[in-house]
Amino acid sequence: MKKIGIICKLGKPEPPEILKDMVPYMEEKGFEVYLEEDAARMIGRTGISRLHISELVDAVIVLGGDGTMLSVARLVAHKDIPIMGINLGGLGFLTEINRSEIREAIDKMLIEECSFEERIMLKVLIHRHGEKITDHLVLNDVVINKGALARIIDLETFIDHQYVTTYRADGLIVATPTGSTAYNLSAGGPIVHPTLNSVVITPICPHTLTNRPLVISDRCMIEIILQSESEDVFLTLDGQVGYSLRIGDRIEIMKSEHKTRLLIPCEKDYFNILRTKLKWGER
Repeated sequence: MKKIGIICKLGKPEPPEILKDMVPYMEEKGFEVYLEEDAARMIGRTGISRLHISELVDAVIVLGGDGTMLSVARLVAHKDIPIMGINLGGLGFLTEINRSEIREAIDKMLIEECSFEERIMLKVLIHRHGEKITDHLVLNDVVINKGALARIIDLETFIDHQYVTTYRADGLIVATPTGSTAYNLSAGGPIVHPTLNSVVITPICPHTLTNRPLVISDRCMIEIILQSESEDVFLTLDGQVGYSLRIGDRIEIMKSEHKTRLLIPCEKDYFNILRTKLKWGER
């Protein structure tokens, strides 16, 4: 990997300081560095469009938090480009590298000692009146929920065309293992190890307490049909892209042929991350 793209989160004070040190260091090591336009402006250089960066590079370094990583994962997934995240955010489940580990990580990239961890992604299609109106990739989760003042909604749910149930709830979360520690966890869903090939379906505040979270194979196809007449129901993808839903809209969710490849230059212990960042298991 010699051609490296760099994408930064805006509005943070740290990226310019890091880039002024990191970019010359990488160039001295023989890397070709391609800065996304916003990152380039931070240090007075010329950059390239974020939309085109995946066409030029072998890997991408992301300076930011998990939200930035999610958007970049969707951006480069179709090119099978690995991503390395440097954490400038809060929890940093995806951006696991700390600022103090940057040079060590770059050195390991140079001698190709980094390992890869593949994470499944979901493909989401919205159908209205029998026609597909959009499709998207997600790494974390697909969420259907109602507005604050809307009534409880009915979501007819099928797995592999077999009827499962009609959830009466504030909404429904379909999460990958990567997304199991996000909204899914807050809604009472299980933590799923990120390398497993599974999907979690978790109702949000269900009307019936027996509607518990469901873990299924990632080979299954999920169909959800909105059965409620409401103008205040939304579909949100990775917490970043949203659509307003109408009665009768059908959402199809299945495993994508694309995966997110995380570049891991340092030894990381997933359960240590759970303990330190979520205080998981503490008494």
